[in-house]
This record gives sequence, C-alpha cells and structure tokens, in this order.
Amino acid sequence: MTSSPEWSKMLRGEWYHAGDDILQENRTRCRKACEAFNAARDASRREKVQLWRNIINDPRPPPPTHPDPKTDEALFDSTDPYVDGPISIDHGLNFQVGKNSFLNFNLLVLDTCLITVGENVLFGPNVGLYGALHPMDPAERRGLKGPEAGKEIHIEDDVWIGASATILAGVRVGRGSTVGACSVVTRVSIYLT
Repeated sequence: MTSSPEWSKMLRGEWYHAGDDILQENRTRCRKACEAFNAARDASRREKVQLWRNIINDPRPPPPTHPDPKTDEALFDSTDPYVDGPISIDHGLNFQVGKNSFLNFNLLVLDTCLITVGENVLFGPNVGLYGALHPMDPAERRGLKGPEAGKEIHIEDDVWIGASATILAGVRVGRGSTVGACSVVTRVSIYLT
C-alpha cells in the first residue's frame, strides 16, 4: 500500500482519489475477506479469528490447537476481539481492535484513516464507524470523480456503544463512556463524567 501516493494522502487525512488502482485492489481484498468471514457463521472461534485476521491483514500465527474446544476458544480471549458477523469493512488495514472487545452483527466500518477500538469495548448491533469525508461543495464533490478524505476515530477502553449508534470522522470516545442506542456522535468527544 505504501507505494500508492493516494494511500499516503488518505492516511494523512488529505484529499485523495479513491479510484486509485492500489486502493481499489485493497478494498476488493477486504470485501472478499469480509464475505468469507460472513459465510462462516457456525465456524469455531479459532476459524473465525483467522478469518478476522485476514480482514485486518494481521499475519500473526494462531497458538497451537488445544484438544479441549472450550480451552482452545479461550486461547484467543487475551489476543483478539470477538466478532459476530455479518460485518462490512472498507480497507481493514486501518482498523485496530483491542482484546476482549465485542463487535456485534451488522457492523459497518469506513476506515479511510485509522480507526481504533480499545480493550473491553462492547458494540451493539448495527453500529457504523464512518471515517470518510466528502467535500461540502457539490462543484468539488463531483460524484465519483471528486476527492475524498477522512479523519481518525478513536474509541478508548471499556466503552459501550449502543445499538445502531453512528460514530463520525474525527471523534474520540473517552474511556468508560456509554454511547446510547441510535446516537449520532459528530464533533464532540465523549468522556465519562
């Protein structure tokens, strides 16, 4: 990815062109990895972790298999989140999730810039993390021919994001916070009070 000038601009939050061939190749890679994850509904925790790692392009090898299924499943509690599909992630390479976090079904992530989710975070179903931005002026926006940009999203440890919540570009959700169901979090950071 680093060989693409558009990828570098995207990560810096600058205006870039999303139609870049290298960006589109990665989006296709990530879409296929999400499809494989979503198709494995009844797979073991071990299999789902490997499919998850394919989405985020995490090359870590899994630990040796333990013969007891419950013990084998627990091997991943201290290293990976629990992800319940279906999910849809744009790039995967810019999405980092801490251990012992739970990503519920119908998660949608536009990880134009870095999106981080801390440890022990709970997501309800239908959560959207939207790091992508488009120009406000339609003359600049120009549909698919116009530029795109993004801002990072950071969700700190021990947060609960309620069902159908939307977190927009540039937001930081502070440690221990709760975001209520159906909330739209825009420019204001949220901190535990």
